[in-house]
Amino acid sequence: MDRTKRPPLPHDFHPPVASFTVVSDDMMEGEPLKPAQVLDGGNVSPQLRWEGFPEGTQSFAVTCFDPDAPTGSGFWHWSAFDIPASVTSLAAGAGSGDGTGLPAGAVQVRNDYGTRGFGGAAPPAGDGPHRYVFTVYAVDTEKLGPDAEATPAQVGFMLRFHAIGRARLIATHEVPAEG
Repeated sequence: MDRTKRPPLPHDFHPPVASFTVVSDDMMEGEPLKPAQVLDGGNVSPQLRWEGFPEGTQSFAVTCFDPDAPTGSGFWHWSAFDIPASVTSLAAGAGSGDGTGLPAGAVQVRNDYGTRGFGGAAPPAGDGPHRYVFTVYAVDTEKLGPDAEATPAQVGFMLRFHAIGRARLIATHEVPAEG
């Protein structure tokens, strides 16, 4: 892939909204992911915490997207929503497939691996560095609307109309070419 022309981020097509801050004990902006967040490593969702979200926030959504996946449409690694507004952090592993790490009422949909919950980074060998965009959305309603059978694209569509704030943290991962 020609890395001089990077694919856009998922929110590049959404209306501008207030920004706030998301940080993690497990990853740093622009730095490589730790083995724990890699599919064949620990395959564990990172710890996240956020602050400074806009007044009127009724719930949160959290997504992880790889815009650099060689699919023509990117790759959704995680999509969770209906996280209560009183929750301002998720522990490492909150994105487990059984959802027990998420607060009551939160919903996770299937990722592009076809499994529910977080699916770690796994770019093709030799494809260069991929960006993993972790986004926390401040949402203007307690219930976004979709259920657990929705696709990440459907969740993104609803977030386009209900996000009032957005915070993002972008980490990278690369698998060297074999040989």
